[in-house]
Amino acid sequence: MAQYTLEDLRGDAGRLGLLHVAGPVDSRIVVRVDMAAVDRLDAVPAGTLVIIPGEEQPPPYRIDVALRQASARGLAGIVFTTAVALAETATVLATRGGVPVFSAAGIGAADLAKTIDRAISGGASEAMMRGAHAVSAATEAAEASESTPESILAAASGALGIELSMIADPTVTWAASDAVCIGEVPVGRLVAATTDGATAVSVPVIASLLSRVVQRQSRDRYAPTQSRADLLVELVLAESSRVEGFVGQAARLGLPLPQSHVVAWLAPTHTADAEARAPRSVQPALELFVLQLVESREEMWHAAFLQDDLMLVCTEEHGAGDHQRRVREVARLIQHQARELAGTEWAYTLGLGTPKLGALGLRQSAAEARIAAESAIAAGRLGGVELTDVTGLRRVLLDVYASPISRDLLHDVLRPLDELGPERALNAVRTLLVYLAHGRSLVHAGKELMLHPNGVGYRMRRIREQLDIDLDDPDVRFAVELACRVRLLGAG
Repeated sequence: MAQYTLEDLRGDAGRLGLLHVAGPVDSRIVVRVDMAAVDRLDAVPAGTLVIIPGEEQPPPYRIDVALRQASARGLAGIVFTTAVALAETATVLATRGGVPVFSAAGIGAADLAKTIDRAISGGASEAMMRGAHAVSAATEAAEASESTPESILAAASGALGIELSMIADPTVTWAASDAVCIGEVPVGRLVAATTDGATAVSVPVIASLLSRVVQRQSRDRYAPTQSRADLLVELVLAESSRVEGFVGQAARLGLPLPQSHVVAWLAPTHTADAEARAPRSVQPALELFVLQLVESREEMWHAAFLQDDLMLVCTEEHGAGDHQRRVREVARLIQHQARELAGTEWAYTLGLGTPKLGALGLRQSAAEARIAAESAIAAGRLGGVELTDVTGLRRVLLDVYASPISRDLLHDVLRPLDELGPERALNAVRTLLVYLAHGRSLVHAGKELMLHPNGVGYRMRRIREQLDIDLDDPDVRFAVELACRVRLLGAG
């Protein structure tokens, strides 16, 4: 069992209600604690910490005599249960005689003796008391309006007599008793300089208090950014007719929509199961990583999740050089972190849009980035970085694809083909598009599809029956061809 020293007593002073008044505090052992009158120290054994009861300070000459007796008998120290103001002679006697003097104003002598005796014994009850005191001190610090992790650690360390600190540890899990988390995202762990029964009792509770304060700080720090991110999701998913209505709301939130925007789109895919959802723990951890990553950068950044996909938006002044390059650099770091969080069986494919002005431009860049990622996934290019090709007809189709209502209307045209299953439906859409693009020529369509004209004709009869549409009507043909192109654009 570890021996209790005067240094330990000073470390427990806050918990015990002691104030060091005079005399040296060193590594001498406190053998026992006892109560005695100020004029009855001549029979107290060596190594004893003497508690002198009384609500009034003894006369100065009595204190001087007591200090000489304590030094002669080798006592561990003297504790007065009242506030004491030592005369200069008493201070000199305490220093020269090696007798530490403490005061414990307002504390009952018997209760104090029991508490110190438990500390000297070092038993389970003492550990529970120290642990409970540390929890109480940490809780009081956490309840303060300006509480910080540092203030909680300082209060708990002082009460415990053991230094506590919060360290970064990438291996800690959110369920660990010493984990400090924001929600379910571990940001570190609480460690003690030395461990004993008191730390075992108090560390889990103090870690929980730290987690709450850290989460509150994170909420206060990132709340404006997250509110703007929510608005961006609404903007990207809204109908084109509603876009202008977001400008005023965005301005109130500090989001300059008229400026230039570049969007990166990060989409997860399980390498063995394309239909699997990304692990639930990835999203909050990745969001926190992004917020911390971009916090100190000059550009304005926002990250928002649409189901499992991450949309990263970077906003700058119009004409800023290398806008897309900066987005790519940051997005690559996020892509790497996503892989680390999700595991090796997951691939994160990154699509990059081009710089665009205004609210409509932001939607366009988002559509470009999303299609670039989805096209790469459909083509089997998982885990890479895909740039957007926005030339010619593809640019027009991207505008159509960016509108949810237009996309849904065109999808309805081809919806009956989905009953064939994903692969057969995709083949049917490709056949239909080639057939229409070649002016409904079975011969020319067959050359591109590498089929006999009769084979193309057979496929087209099945497709006509499935869709139940009149391809002799030019307006219908136009709508069907546009629907095919948009469908294939999203499928790569």
